[in-house]
Amino acid sequence: MSQATKRKHVVKEVLGEHMVPSDHQQIVKVLRTPGNNLHEVETAQGQRFLVSMPSKYRKNIWIKRGDFLIVDPIEEGEKVKAEISFVLCKDHVRSLQKDGLWPEAFEVAEKHNNNRNRPTQPELPAEPQSSGEESSSEDDSDLFVNTNRRQYHESEEESEEEETA
Repeated sequence: MSQATKRKHVVKEVLGEHMVPSDHQQIVKVLRTPGNNLHEVETAQGQRFLVSMPSKYRKNIWIKRGDFLIVDPIEEGEKVKAEISFVLCKDHVRSLQKDGLWPEAFEVAEKHNNNRNRPTQPELPAEPQSSGEESSSEDDSDLFVNTNRRQYHESEEESEEEETA
């Protein structure tokens, strides 16, 4: 099977079906990824351990911090105590919450993080409307400034020199 065909089937499996964890499986949250296809996770009870990513997901599905997984326990593991059996996307999480199968510890933490990380938008001062002048003047000071970009300031002298040339 070619790599493209394999990727297609794996992505279809992850995005398509809604998986319900069995009795021996657990829902865990990814805390960090130390490398070598290992992920540090935390259970709803607060237990932390490493899980391994099976070869079918490697280089096909990307897992980041904060994602939720369904894992199968490994009996012989000392450090690595489980293997990823399913990656949960937002739709899967919603359906598990609706079915009442979602751990309450993750539900409380998720609501707390959403409220804390939600950026508050500052209120813009009301502009006084001047009678007779248009409100769309050349002053762009009220526009949003992207701090990730360099800001170039052009003086009037430079722009006049460019126009005369």
